[in-house]
Amino acid sequence: MSSIEERALIETNFNLPGQTNFYRGKVRDVYTIADQLVMVASDRISSFDHVLPRPIPCKGQVLNQIAAHFLSATAEAVPNWVAAHPDPNVTAGHACTPYRVEMVIRGYCTGHAWRTYKAGDRLLCGVSLPEGMRENDAFPSPIITPATKAEEGHDEDISREEIIRQGIVPEKEYLQLEAYTRKLFAIGTQMAAERGLILVDTKYEFGKKDGKIFLIDEIHTPDSSRYFYQDGYAERQAAGERQLQLSKEFVREWLMENGFQGKEGQVMPEMPDDFVQMVSDRYIKLYEILTGKKFKKADAANIQNRIEKNIVSFLSKN
Repeated sequence: MSSIEERALIETNFNLPGQTNFYRGKVRDVYTIADQLVMVASDRISSFDHVLPRPIPCKGQVLNQIAAHFLSATAEAVPNWVAAHPDPNVTAGHACTPYRVEMVIRGYCTGHAWRTYKAGDRLLCGVSLPEGMRENDAFPSPIITPATKAEEGHDEDISREEIIRQGIVPEKEYLQLEAYTRKLFAIGTQMAAERGLILVDTKYEFGKKDGKIFLIDEIHTPDSSRYFYQDGYAERQAAGERQLQLSKEFVREWLMENGFQGKEGQVMPEMPDDFVQMVSDRYIKLYEILTGKKFKKADAANIQNRIEKNIVSFLSKN
């Protein structure tokens, strides 16, 4: 095991007091205790709906603490699931029944939206796209392009009309999800601007408990969002240059350059140590830019024991 793996949290396998369920997602390990969820952010990284073979040190802590920053800042505008943060890698809160859609919102023609547009399509998730756009141009107003949540494999684009027609989400509740999505994106956009960034696109997940809709999971992290640097954006766009961004897109680009896009038969390339360290450094940099706080690395000498001890202590008091 390399020094990188030794100081990274690859996975957890706790048996917590009162535990009734366990689920391992691409990045998070999720424990259910009665009506509470305890979510552990690991250092796993995924791209093209595949978990990459090597972890990224500090990534889980960065994601958890960025999400905590934004969930706290938006709690008055949109109710969320969070009750506490027992550890730098852990969030605990309400166990909700998740909606089977991700609410993706895009302010710019970037990433998947640009790839769709470049292929000649002018309809994305039932939303009409204007003619004459270039990569990274701003949409006239942000567009919502939902995706169905897949248990395995790729999430699939879907329109508002299909979500309602198929009964995936009742119309009244879906319209509330859209309203919450726009409200969160507006707050995130303002907070990013205050830090010299542009919130390009992001996704939100929602769940329901006792008849009430809650924002669940993480928000505005580099795993769920894309950011451009505000300084020089207009000049780069006018010159047809690539935008400087802080997001996970550079990992996707590296994978594509090395022949991997998650398609059948493709072999995932092995990330060398220097690239893994660069990814870790970029996550930390984004934390500091987004929050305005200095990142303090948690003790990585025995991550598993630290996290388990902090969770058990939290549960004993609740």
